[in-house]
Amino acid sequence: MGRSSGTVRAYVGLGSNLGDAEGTLVAAVSALAALPRVRLRGVSRLYLTAPVGVVDQPAFRNAVTALDVAVGKDATAAAIGLLVALKGIERALGRRERHRWGPREVDLDLLVFGHHEIDVERPPGARSVDPAKTTLSLVVPHPEAQHRLFVLAPLADLVPGLVPPGWGETVATAAMRQRRLEGEDAVQPTGAWVDGAWRPIARGVDGRAGFRPGPDDGPVA
Repeated sequence: MGRSSGTVRAYVGLGSNLGDAEGTLVAAVSALAALPRVRLRGVSRLYLTAPVGVVDQPAFRNAVTALDVAVGKDATAAAIGLLVALKGIERALGRRERHRWGPREVDLDLLVFGHHEIDVERPPGARSVDPAKTTLSLVVPHPEAQHRLFVLAPLADLVPGLVPPGWGETVATAAMRQRRLEGEDAVQPTGAWVDGAWRPIARGVDGRAGFRPGPDDGPVA
């Protein structure tokens, strides 16, 4: 159960590698910001990332957003409600059924939901269009996030010092480990979020978005 009132800081991963991938992700961030009872709090840099699993496909664009989500008495219900909204945005932006790890128009994943650990059956509106994932439960923190550099790099832009429930390490530590395993070329920052879009990062400029951690985020490393 969550707090009786207030907000939870949630992190949502975004990915696309078909069509105008960057434009699709800009539209996804805009749709997230427009959700009721949700406030957009931060957007990571945009990354060009190597595909994982099925490597014979275009490179991905990936990012992470921070959201403050209003919760009532049941944080699990609030997380499910957010996931239903994410799947609705995917469909609105043209997500089609494809095989697992294959190319996709847009992918929105609930990575972290405050301090909550959740493992619950998904209602129909929250199920993935990926046939291999249709029957999977909603598990938060996302069970693959700790070992995916395309998630960890943008998440570390926002909250390097966060220790998600069950991880036993900060996001920054996990990202450094995965960089050693996957190689520096696996993820490359290409844009900084400025005035509602990603702008190319000039040489010598870090490009991390300004961001104020929330009460769920832990210390900043």
